[in-house]
Formats: sequence, structure tokens, C-alpha cells
Amino acid sequence: MEEVELPNPEELEEHKEKSFTRRVALTTAIFAVMLAIASLGGKNAMKEMLLAQQQASDLWAFYQAKALREHQYRIQKSRLEVDLAERSPAMKPEVRKKFEVLVAKYTEEEKRYNEEKKEIEKEAKKLEHERDINRAKDPYFDFAEALLQIAIVMASIAILSNSRSVFFFGLVLALLGAVLTVDGFTLFVKLPFLHSGH
Repeated sequence: MEEVELPNPEELEEHKEKSFTRRVALTTAIFAVMLAIASLGGKNAMKEMLLAQQQASDLWAFYQAKALREHQYRIQKSRLEVDLAERSPAMKPEVRKKFEVLVAKYTEEEKRYNEEKKEIEKEAKKLEHERDINRAKDPYFDFAEALLQIAIVMASIAILSNSRSVFFFGLVLALLGAVLTVDGFTLFVKLPFLHSGH
């Protein structure tokens, strides 16, 4: 009868440890990819927020300039109307006609600036809304990055200490980080503690 060779328990344990180490290392690489995505999402959200804020500020400055011009035309028109009301009986018809033409022109200009101002206001508010959305996204990415960085550290500790419990703790943190990353892009679930300052 042939002898059956039993595996050496030490070799089995070493193989088991190597297998665990490989799995943790592979998982850590996935954590690093998720961290890169969260970091990119956070940078883009911040960049889009700042860009929208700058564009909105520029539009509000343009809005103020239009409002000022509208106000100037309104004042000029009012002055002419007062002059016309006070002096109309003594005015020559051709002078009165010139006053009336100017009043009509100033009325049109006031109306034009008012309409242009409304369009600018609408565009500025749209940009402010975009800014607010990106501002709301940013904390999700920040927390996701922190959780994923901690998960990577936990995975490294798990490899060094050969601790499955430390690895699973890191895995839970990485999953939370992944969920927050996805939520940062979609804002599907709004977490109140991430929106308290807004």
C-alpha cells in the first residue's frame, strides 16, 4: 500500500497567509482607485462651484450696471415729464414735440434696460443654483476621501498584523467611502449633517 503524504500544517498556514495578503493587496488597489475617483469628484465640484460663483458675480455686476442705466433714464424721463407739464402751455409746438420724442425715447430705453436686467438676473440665479449644487456635493467627496484613506491604512495594518478583523473594518470604511462618492456625484441621498452650513 502506498503512503499518503499529509500536507505540512506550517506550509498550509503560510499559503493561507499569502492568499490573505494577496486579497488584501488587491482590495487595497481597488480602494486606491475609489480614492482617486472621490478626489477627482471633489476637485471638480470645487472648481465648478468657484467658476459658477465667479460667473454669477460678474453677471450681478452687469445687472447693477443695467439697473443704474435704467434708473438714469427713469430720472431723465421724469424731469422731462415735469418740464413738459409745467411749461407745456407756453411751449411752441415744435419744442413740445421734441420733449415728447425725448420722453418716448427715454421710456423705451428704460423698458429695454429693465428687460435686459431680467434676463441677466435669470442667468445669474441659474449660476448661483449650479454653485449651490456643487457646494452641496463637495462635503460628500471630502468625507469619502477621508474614509477611503483610513481604509487603505487599515488594509496595510491588516497585512502587517495578518488581522482579518482589521481588514473587515477597513472594508466597511471603504464601502461607506464608495457610497459617499456615488452620492457626491448624484446627491441621491442628502445627509443632513453634510448640509448644516448651507
